[in-house]
Amino acid sequence: MFTKRKKLLLWAAITLISLIAMFSYSKQFLFSADNTFEQMRRFMEVFNVVKSYYVEEVDSPKLITGAIQGMLEELDPHSVYIEPKKLKEITEQFQGSYEGIGIEFIIQNKILTVVSPIAGSPSEALGLRPGDQIMKIEGKSAYGITDEEVQQKLKGPKGTKVTVNIRRPGIDEPFDITITRDQIPIYSVMAKFFVKDKIGYVYVGRFAQTTVDELERALRGLEAQGMEGLVLDLRGNSGGYLDQAFKMADKFIDGNKIIVYTKGRIPGASEEFTSTDMPNDRKYPLIILINKGSASASEIVAGAIQDWDRGIIVGETSFGKGLVQTQLSMNDGSALRITTARYYTPSGRLIQRSYDDGLWEYYVSGYDDIKNETEDNPKERPIFFTKAGRKVYGGGGISPDVKIESKNITKLTSELMLKRLFFEFGSQYGAKHPELKADFLYFKDKFEIDEKILTEFQRFITTKEILFKDKEFQEDLDYIKLMVKSEIAQFLWDREHYYQIRISGDEQVQEALKHFDQAAKIAGLAPKKSF
Repeated sequence: MFTKRKKLLLWAAITLISLIAMFSYSKQFLFSADNTFEQMRRFMEVFNVVKSYYVEEVDSPKLITGAIQGMLEELDPHSVYIEPKKLKEITEQFQGSYEGIGIEFIIQNKILTVVSPIAGSPSEALGLRPGDQIMKIEGKSAYGITDEEVQQKLKGPKGTKVTVNIRRPGIDEPFDITITRDQIPIYSVMAKFFVKDKIGYVYVGRFAQTTVDELERALRGLEAQGMEGLVLDLRGNSGGYLDQAFKMADKFIDGNKIIVYTKGRIPGASEEFTSTDMPNDRKYPLIILINKGSASASEIVAGAIQDWDRGIIVGETSFGKGLVQTQLSMNDGSALRITTARYYTPSGRLIQRSYDDGLWEYYVSGYDDIKNETEDNPKERPIFFTKAGRKVYGGGGISPDVKIESKNITKLTSELMLKRLFFEFGSQYGAKHPELKADFLYFKDKFEIDEKILTEFQRFITTKEILFKDKEFQEDLDYIKLMVKSEIAQFLWDREHYYQIRISGDEQVQEALKHFDQAAKIAGLAPKKSF
């Protein structure tokens, strides 16, 4: 095994070769004060020894990639090297579209299973459903297929065709369908609906190229139906494009106010992003939901809304990722995504948590909630002030105005979720009971997961070799009922109806709805003050 130090030295050697060519063996470079040439020469010596004496023939490109990755790990948790084969896939996730058949999928028991057809895709048009199993692709078995092979076989140029064999719950015989690939939108707004009278709910899952445009359409649709307050759900949103975060916050914050600013070492890295004067600034009360999985762009939006007293933040302290990455293309088609600056909220809070104790501790501690310390506590977090003079806390992440912890679920429920057994059972039950689709409002308000359905679910998970005690099952009974009902809704309707059921039993959302008077009051006060 190669240590991180050896990887670092190997990376340095490769860098030396590039830099020597760039500077034409400049003596100033070779004999600089930090003795770079000597360190790289030492590193090349180690590399040559490894190449010559290691027990097996070594894969030089693999070692070089490992060395680069090891070097970047010494900098911070978010500076990364992206190999050419991964770069296209990562870029697609944020560009807003790709070409293929348009499904969200999982590999369930080695079988390619449709989680949901993407709205507007050819798969949706042909009637693919959640729970459909793709048994063959172009006549060849898909059993045991990998995620990478799915991408290779189902994605492809617009206009090309692929034939798949489908096994559907409730239908005895598998059947073939031929799907014509098309451009598939990648949505950021995962759900939009009224969570109660005049209160809209919008869930944004990522910050991609089209996020703000999608949000604008969602808000206009809800506003046209009389929306008077908004819950903007950014839980689990790990971020994305900075400009989309800035533009999202700008929709709710008056003009000429700092939304976020950056500080860096190189020219151009330090910058202020200021809100614009837009005639359609939203004036209704706003609540933003965050949790430990909310990071980066999500924290920019939440921090700006909180600092300017535009609304209140509800949930848990966010992850604390406040580093600006600049992506630099390499000649071989790979890329370096390297940190060039740090994010700060309008009041001066650094969003980034400390990573001095190493990567493992950094990621683990991101899911250990940071409590707001008081002035009596010697370990208190740094205190900042909003426009209205309210205390907010630094030290990494955005701390909520109203703290509501996520529900702790049992080991049994975690296993059921991990193995997607709620999804599998919901698809099977929905297929057996198509009559439920006649009336969603009746399903939402009146349909219950009763003892008969729970018994059927218990039998089902037993066939999946899940061992459980009744006490553990009863401990999470309400949550289990909610998950089963949500997955039935997804099968019968779509992902948005799934979220409507989930939200009805979401403790953080339901508690947040009690604080709109507070959100309205905060947005309406505030003596004039600038940061």
